[in-house]
Amino acid sequence: MKEKIEELWGEVREVSLGSNGSVERLESPPTPLEFLRNFINPNKPCIISNSINHWPALSSWTNPSYLTQTLSSSTVSLHLTPTGAADSITSLPSSSSLCFASAHVERVPFPDALRLIKSSDPSKCVAYAQQQNDCFRSEYSSLAGDCDSHIGWATEAFGSEPEAVNLWIGNRYSNTSFHKDHYENLYAVVTGEKRFLLFPPTDVHRFYIRHYPAATYKHSLETGEFDLELDKPTRYVPWCSVDPFPSPENLEDEISKFPLYFNGPPPFECTVKAGEILYLPSMWFHHVRQSGDDGELTIAVNYWYDMQFDIKYAYFNFLQSIDYQSPADPTMPEKLCEEIDSGLDSDDDTR
Repeated sequence: MKEKIEELWGEVREVSLGSNGSVERLESPPTPLEFLRNFINPNKPCIISNSINHWPALSSWTNPSYLTQTLSSSTVSLHLTPTGAADSITSLPSSSSLCFASAHVERVPFPDALRLIKSSDPSKCVAYAQQQNDCFRSEYSSLAGDCDSHIGWATEAFGSEPEAVNLWIGNRYSNTSFHKDHYENLYAVVTGEKRFLLFPPTDVHRFYIRHYPAATYKHSLETGEFDLELDKPTRYVPWCSVDPFPSPENLEDEISKFPLYFNGPPPFECTVKAGEILYLPSMWFHHVRQSGDDGELTIAVNYWYDMQFDIKYAYFNFLQSIDYQSPADPTMPEKLCEEIDSGLDSDDDTR
């Protein structure tokens, strides 16, 4: 079985995705039929240029004063972490046990949120506007005229309007750990750059998905201090264990713990620049970083379209159910491994 699964990783690249690790680029938006036939149906990512050149946001959002003035009366959800890694695996204080850590969420006036994002310091506090849950059409509705409400050729190809539209405002210290989403994702970068590592759903075993106890950061705006507290009642979140960028001193240890990731086929890497859209197919694993100098903003709008729960979804669930790796893993306490064996759900989409 081990050999067959590893053959699958190579075969899907050979017959469908390409083996050079690059994401196909389109210099103009596809027709709905082209998008459906060449990318949606084969579950294949691409980057599209010259599709949002008409957006006023491409020019006006480069000016923080415009954002502050337009959203002067808006209160938004700001996510705060000590390092910029929200929704990620980290160690509990005074313990070697790992947990799934969610950000502290503070409701603040937008001008204050923007100031905190621009002044983020990974040694103290990193602020990131990443509320999701259709936040662009609620918290940031004053900006609605600066972007399209949907991506026309994609909407026609999917046969529906977006389920949610989200706004992301961060800087180079904000990052997103490996995960997958049960949505078809059109990710439009407005300012700055986003750097993606992408893996197809066939590579699910390479991420050592484990159930971790959920915890949440608590932050004091007065002292600037963070606490990390386990959620009550106790709940477990299935999440990817792999950090693709371990520190040099931890690299050897990470490779020994996660050999399927580090010794398998390389990721599909891409940088999405301002004015470009990434089509990120449903169920693809992705890790996201941002680039820029201190104080520079990276802003993006993404459109989540409902995925089709069809035969591809059934195939993925079957593949994920194969016990390719033992649940007993050095990244998890023994008690947690026993609970996994007791039948916890193996679906890792919590977003």
